[in-house]
Amino acid sequence: MSSDPAAKSPTPPEPLPPPPAEAVARFSPEILSRLTDYGQQLATAGVVRGLIGPREVPRLWDRHLLNCAALAEAIGEGESVADIGTGAGLPGLVLALARPDLRVVLVEPLERRCVFLQEMIARFRLAPRVELRRGKAHVVKPCAADVVTSRAVAALDVLAGWSFPHLRVGGRLLALKGDRADEELLAAKTELAKWGADTEAGVIVCGADWLPQPIKVVRAWRRR
Repeated sequence: MSSDPAAKSPTPPEPLPPPPAEAVARFSPEILSRLTDYGQQLATAGVVRGLIGPREVPRLWDRHLLNCAALAEAIGEGESVADIGTGAGLPGLVLALARPDLRVVLVEPLERRCVFLQEMIARFRLAPRVELRRGKAHVVKPCAADVVTSRAVAALDVLAGWSFPHLRVGGRLLALKGDRADEELLAAKTELAKWGADTEAGVIVCGADWLPQPIKVVRAWRRR
Protein backbone atom coordinates (compact mmCIF):
# COMPACT_ATOMS: atom_id res chain seq x y z
CA MET A 1 0.00 0.00 0.00
CA SER A 2 1.45 3.35 -1.04
CA SER A 3 1.52 6.08 1.56
CA ASP A 4 -0.23 9.37 1.03
CA PRO A 5 2.49 12.02 0.58
CA ALA A 6 0.06 14.65 1.84
CA ALA A 7 -0.48 12.84 5.11
CA LYS A 8 1.49 14.20 8.03
CA SER A 9 2.30 12.74 11.40
CA PRO A 10 0.83 14.63 14.35
CA THR A 11 3.12 17.32 15.65
CA PRO A 12 4.51 16.18 19.00
CA PRO A 13 3.66 18.43 21.94
CA GLU A 14 6.27 20.98 22.94
CA PRO A 15 8.10 20.27 26.21
CA LEU A 16 7.50 22.51 29.18
CA PRO A 17 10.12 25.29 29.31
CA PRO A 18 12.44 25.21 32.34
CA PRO A 19 11.15 27.05 35.41
CA PRO A 20 12.04 30.75 35.44
CA ALA A 21 14.37 32.21 38.04
CA GLU A 22 11.52 33.60 40.14
CA ALA A 23 10.05 30.10 40.51
CA VAL A 24 13.39 28.61 41.51
CA ALA A 25 13.86 31.31 44.12
CA ARG A 26 10.29 31.12 45.43
CA PHE A 27 9.64 27.40 45.92
CA SER A 28 11.37 24.54 47.70
CA PRO A 29 12.95 21.91 45.41
CA GLU A 30 10.14 19.47 46.27
CA ILE A 31 7.33 21.88 45.42
CA LEU A 32 9.12 23.10 42.31
CA SER A 33 9.50 19.49 41.17
CA ARG A 34 5.76 18.88 41.62
CA LEU A 35 4.79 22.05 39.79
CA THR A 36 7.18 21.15 36.97
CA ASP A 37 5.72 17.66 36.69
CA TYR A 38 2.18 19.04 36.61
CA GLY A 39 3.19 21.63 34.02
CA GLN A 40 4.66 18.89 31.86
CA GLN A 41 1.38 16.96 32.08
CA LEU A 42 -0.45 20.06 30.88
CA ALA A 43 2.08 20.56 28.08
CA THR A 44 1.69 16.99 26.82
CA ALA A 45 -1.51 15.17 27.80
CA GLY A 46 -3.27 18.49 28.39
CA VAL A 47 -2.61 19.62 24.83
CA VAL A 48 -3.43 16.25 23.28
CA ARG A 49 -6.76 16.11 25.14
CA GLY A 50 -7.63 19.70 24.30
CA LEU A 51 -7.44 20.95 27.88
CA ILE A 52 -5.11 23.79 26.91
CA GLY A 53 -4.05 25.13 23.52
CA PRO A 54 -0.58 24.36 22.17
CA ARG A 55 0.21 28.08 22.07
CA GLU A 56 -0.07 28.18 25.86
CA VAL A 57 2.86 25.79 26.42
CA PRO A 58 5.67 28.38 26.08
CA ARG A 59 3.92 30.60 28.64
CA LEU A 60 2.68 27.92 31.02
CA TRP A 61 4.97 29.07 33.80
CA ASP A 62 4.38 32.81 33.58
CA ARG A 63 0.74 32.95 32.59
CA HIS A 64 -0.64 29.90 34.36
CA LEU A 65 1.44 28.11 37.00
CA LEU A 66 3.01 31.12 38.72
CA ASN A 67 -0.09 33.30 38.43
CA CYS A 68 -2.11 30.62 40.18
CA ALA A 69 0.56 29.96 42.79
CA ALA A 70 0.67 33.67 43.66
CA LEU A 71 -2.94 33.45 44.80
CA ALA A 72 -1.73 31.40 47.78
CA GLU A 73 -0.56 34.66 49.36
CA ALA A 74 -4.20 35.51 50.11
CA ILE A 75 -5.01 32.12 51.71
CA GLY A 76 -4.34 31.38 55.36
CA GLU A 77 -2.67 28.36 56.91
CA GLY A 78 -4.81 25.21 56.80
CA GLU A 79 -7.83 26.81 55.15
CA SER A 80 -10.30 24.95 52.97
CA VAL A 81 -10.60 26.03 49.35
CA ALA A 82 -13.24 25.39 46.70
CA ASP A 83 -12.09 26.12 43.14
CA ILE A 84 -15.06 26.86 40.88
CA GLY A 85 -14.72 25.87 37.22
CA THR A 86 -11.23 24.56 37.82
CA GLY A 87 -10.77 23.27 34.26
CA ALA A 88 -7.45 21.46 34.14
CA GLY A 89 -6.73 22.48 37.74
CA LEU A 90 -6.02 26.20 37.51
CA PRO A 91 -5.77 27.51 40.15
CA GLY A 92 -7.05 24.75 42.45
CA LEU A 93 -4.56 22.01 41.67
CA VAL A 94 -1.65 24.46 41.64
CA LEU A 95 -2.68 25.65 45.12
CA ALA A 96 -2.84 22.06 46.36
CA LEU A 97 0.64 21.33 44.99
CA ALA A 98 2.20 24.54 46.29
CA ARG A 99 0.47 24.46 49.69
CA PRO A 100 0.36 21.00 51.32
CA ASP A 101 -1.54 22.52 54.28
CA LEU A 102 -4.64 23.32 52.20
CA ARG A 103 -7.75 21.21 51.70
CA VAL A 104 -9.10 21.75 48.18
CA VAL A 105 -12.34 20.86 46.40
CA LEU A 106 -12.14 21.02 42.60
CA VAL A 107 -15.51 21.81 40.98
CA GLU A 108 -15.69 21.05 37.26
CA PRO A 109 -18.59 19.94 35.00
CA LEU A 110 -16.75 18.53 31.93
CA GLU A 111 -15.96 14.81 31.99
CA ARG A 112 -12.69 14.92 30.05
CA ARG A 113 -11.32 17.52 32.44
CA CYS A 114 -12.50 15.51 35.42
CA VAL A 115 -10.72 12.41 34.12
CA PHE A 116 -7.49 14.39 33.88
CA LEU A 117 -7.98 15.87 37.35
CA GLN A 118 -8.53 12.44 38.88
CA GLU A 119 -5.31 11.28 37.23
CA MET A 120 -3.45 14.23 38.72
CA ILE A 121 -4.91 13.62 42.18
CA ALA A 122 -3.66 10.04 41.96
CA ARG A 123 -0.31 10.99 40.40
CA PHE A 124 0.57 13.40 43.21
CA ARG A 125 -1.15 11.37 45.95
CA LEU A 126 -3.33 14.30 46.93
CA ALA A 127 -6.27 12.34 48.33
CA PRO A 128 -7.96 12.78 50.76
CA ARG A 129 -7.13 16.49 51.11
CA VAL A 130 -8.07 17.16 47.46
CA GLU A 131 -11.56 16.18 46.31
CA LEU A 132 -13.20 16.41 42.89
CA ARG A 133 -16.89 17.23 42.52
CA ARG A 134 -18.18 16.93 38.99
CA GLY A 135 -20.94 19.34 38.06
CA LYS A 136 -21.77 22.97 37.57
CA ALA A 137 -21.15 25.22 40.54
CA HIS A 138 -24.84 25.97 41.09
CA VAL A 139 -25.72 22.25 41.08
CA VAL A 140 -23.06 20.46 43.15
CA LYS A 141 -23.30 20.15 46.92
CA PRO A 142 -22.20 23.36 48.70
CA CYS A 143 -18.62 23.17 49.96
CA ALA A 144 -18.86 25.42 53.05
CA ALA A 145 -15.28 26.49 52.30
CA ASP A 146 -13.15 29.18 53.90
CA VAL A 147 -12.16 30.42 50.44
CA VAL A 148 -13.69 30.09 46.97
CA THR A 149 -11.33 30.69 44.07
CA SER A 150 -11.86 31.04 40.33
CA ARG A 151 -9.97 32.02 37.22
CA ALA A 152 -11.35 32.94 33.78
CA VAL A 153 -14.77 31.47 34.55
CA ALA A 154 -17.27 34.32 34.16
CA ALA A 155 -17.80 38.01 34.79
CA LEU A 156 -17.88 38.78 38.50
CA ASP A 157 -21.60 39.57 38.67
CA VAL A 158 -22.37 36.06 37.40
CA LEU A 159 -19.48 34.42 39.23
CA ALA A 160 -20.58 35.77 42.60
CA GLY A 161 -23.91 33.94 42.36
CA TRP A 162 -22.08 30.69 41.68
CA SER A 163 -19.38 31.17 44.30
CA PHE A 164 -20.96 32.52 47.48
CA PRO A 165 -23.19 29.47 48.10
CA HIS A 166 -19.96 27.46 48.47
CA LEU A 167 -18.59 29.75 51.20
CA ARG A 168 -19.24 29.51 54.92
CA VAL A 169 -20.46 32.76 56.46
CA GLY A 170 -17.27 34.72 57.11
CA GLY A 171 -15.47 33.06 54.20
CA ARG A 172 -14.22 34.97 51.19
CA LEU A 173 -14.21 34.93 47.43
CA LEU A 174 -10.87 35.28 45.61
CA ALA A 175 -11.39 35.76 41.89
CA LEU A 176 -8.35 36.16 39.64
CA LYS A 177 -9.06 39.05 37.31
CA GLY A 178 -7.03 41.18 34.93
CA ASP A 179 -7.10 44.86 34.14
CA ARG A 180 -10.91 44.92 34.31
CA ALA A 181 -11.01 43.88 37.98
CA ASP A 182 -12.21 47.28 39.26
CA GLU A 183 -14.76 47.58 36.48
CA GLU A 184 -16.16 44.10 37.17
CA LEU A 185 -16.28 44.81 40.89
CA LEU A 186 -18.39 47.89 40.30
CA ALA A 187 -20.76 45.97 38.01
CA ALA A 188 -21.20 43.22 40.61
CA LYS A 189 -22.19 45.47 43.54
CA THR A 190 -25.85 44.42 43.45
CA GLU A 191 -25.05 40.71 43.46
CA LEU A 192 -22.40 41.14 46.16
CA ALA A 193 -24.89 43.00 48.34
CA LYS A 194 -27.17 39.94 48.42
CA TRP A 195 -24.45 38.17 50.41
CA GLY A 196 -23.41 41.15 52.52
CA ALA A 197 -20.18 41.26 50.52
CA ASP A 198 -20.38 44.69 48.95
CA THR A 199 -18.98 46.99 51.65
CA GLU A 200 -15.64 45.22 52.19
CA ALA A 201 -15.05 44.05 48.63
CA GLY A 202 -11.95 45.28 46.84
CA VAL A 203 -9.08 44.47 44.51
CA ILE A 204 -5.80 43.19 45.93
CA VAL A 205 -2.49 42.43 44.21
CA CYS A 206 -0.64 39.13 44.69
CA GLY A 207 2.92 38.36 43.66
CA ALA A 208 3.99 42.00 43.80
CA ASP A 209 7.39 41.22 45.28
CA TRP A 210 8.34 38.32 43.01
CA LEU A 211 6.26 38.15 39.82
CA PRO A 212 7.28 40.28 36.82
CA GLN A 213 3.55 40.86 36.27
CA PRO A 214 1.62 40.63 39.58
CA ILE A 215 -1.98 39.43 39.50
CA LYS A 216 -5.14 41.32 40.41
CA VAL A 217 -7.62 39.51 42.63
CA VAL A 218 -11.12 40.54 43.62
CA ARG A 219 -11.66 39.73 47.31
CA ALA A 220 -15.06 39.79 48.99
CA TRP A 221 -16.36 38.32 52.26
CA ARG A 222 -19.66 36.51 52.66
CA ARG A 223 -21.37 38.15 55.65
CA ARG A 224 -24.78 36.53 55.42
